[in-house]
Parts: sequence; C-alpha cells; structure tokens
Amino acid sequence: MRIVIALAGIGAILSALPAVAQDFTLTSRSIAEGAQLSNDQVFKGFGCEGGNTSPQLAWVNPPEGTKSFAVTAYDPDAPTGSGWWHWNVVDIPASVSELPSGVSGSMDNGATELANDFGVKGFGGACPPAGEVHRYIFTVHALGVETLDLPAHASNALAGYMINANLIGTAHITAIYTR
Repeated sequence: MRIVIALAGIGAILSALPAVAQDFTLTSRSIAEGAQLSNDQVFKGFGCEGGNTSPQLAWVNPPEGTKSFAVTAYDPDAPTGSGWWHWNVVDIPASVSELPSGVSGSMDNGATELANDFGVKGFGGACPPAGEVHRYIFTVHALGVETLDLPAHASNALAGYMINANLIGTAHITAIYTR
C-alpha cells in the first residue's frame, strides 16, 4: 500500500512539473557561429567585391504565441556610433520557418524588406573598413503580432523599436568578416 501511495505521489509531482520546451534555434547552411562570412555574403560596392547574396536561414521551436517573425542582420562594430543595418525583414508569416539563400529582393511570402544602411531595399552584405574585424549578428525575432504596421519607408530604428515592443523570443548566429 505504501508503494502505491509513494508512486502516486511521485506521479503527481512529475505531472505538475512544466514541460521542457525546446530552445528557439536559428541555423544556416550559409553562415556559422564565429566563422568568417563567405564572399557570397559580402557587399558589391563601397570597395568590396562580393556576391551580396542573402544567406539561407532556418529556425525551429518558436515560442508559444508567435504570430510573425522579423529577421535582421546587424553590424555593431561599424564606425557610425549606431552600428550598421545590413538587412531588416518584417511581417514574415508565422507559417514560415526558412528563408532560402538569395531570397532577398524576391520574397513572395508576404514579408517586407526595409532599406538597409547602404540605402538599398533588401540584403546588403558585409563591407567593413579594410583591416577591421566586424561581427554580423543575424537574428530571427518571434513576434506576438501578425504585422508591425510600419509606414512604407520606415527607418531601421523605427522597425527595431516595433520589433522590440512586440518581441517574445529571439535566436541568432553571429558571424565575422574582415578584408
């Protein structure tokens, strides 16, 4: 009888524990954590001669309540005082879990690409000053709203504000580049 009661007690304790959630994770076949970006992800212009191709990104296990995603690529080391936005994609539907390599400029999933800090809508690759090592933080943001309702020519600062105001989780990969 004591064994049955003890087993019932253990069962009650285990059923009361929260389920262990899988981590929200970003992966890529194009870029890797801490690794040098390939020439494909380097800007073409400003003295750089790269492919200017957006990387493949895929994510799994978004937080419960995710209604859309945003993807950003940011260089905090740019000598501007405010970093450099290389890519800002908003209003990615919650049903999307991957952006293929080279998709920038031809998204057909309802997402919106903003102008990067090069002044061009879409992805703008790495192009740090010669001799400097810069970090490139690729982040997928899980959002609690279906759309950010940004104005047509929203700045990256406004998009960042709205992303952070509606954020429920992030996953990222930080790559580097030097020339």
